[in-house]
Amino acid sequence: MGSVPDPTDIASIARRLYRGGGAATRLMQHHRHRVAPIRRLVELVPEGSTVLDAGCGCGLLLNCLAASDRRVAGHGFDSSPTAISTAQEAARELAPERIGTLPTFECRRVEDGFPAGRFDVVCLVDVLHHVPPSHQESTFKEALSRVAPGGFMLYKDMCDAPAWRAIPNRLHDLVVARQWIHYVPIETVDGWARQCGMLIERSEWISMLWYGHELRVYRRPGGPS
Repeated sequence: MGSVPDPTDIASIARRLYRGGGAATRLMQHHRHRVAPIRRLVELVPEGSTVLDAGCGCGLLLNCLAASDRRVAGHGFDSSPTAISTAQEAARELAPERIGTLPTFECRRVEDGFPAGRFDVVCLVDVLHHVPPSHQESTFKEALSRVAPGGFMLYKDMCDAPAWRAIPNRLHDLVVARQWIHYVPIETVDGWARQCGMLIERSEWISMLWYGHELRVYRRPGGPS
């Protein structure tokens, strides 16, 4: 059974893998575990899964899965060429260790469609609020369509309420991503999942510093009996 790193281990993994790129990129990857529930996401992914990480950014989740010996077959995509280059560079740091299966990454926008195939786990983490409102529902449902029978979507996004938690994240994205984000109420996301026949297997609220995180596991019925 692969080990699940505690937050300190994730910090160590990030510092070891993300040594290149600009100072701001290194800072964000080295300290993201302080404001985002990376450890919780890692522990929810079953060992040996096939994993698609949509909007993977710099690949921290998939690279942490590989470094923690979860032995997943991970593929991530993001619209930022710089982020994908950073993710690939970090993955190469794993190669000499021969730990698990190395993740792969590609540059692709979620609006342009998802990679073909179905996966045991599809991750949609801090993505939907960056998608234009006219594409949010279709993007979410396309992500769900990549979940294999018996598999699940691991969904995490920032809360839209209370305001004192939602506003700091909006300001964060204005500064870092230079984007005015569009929150989707979690009740709306739950409704879309039910429309697609998904079961809400897990529902969690996670508070980290002044940020609020809404986490869901949407399970597709079926699979081996």
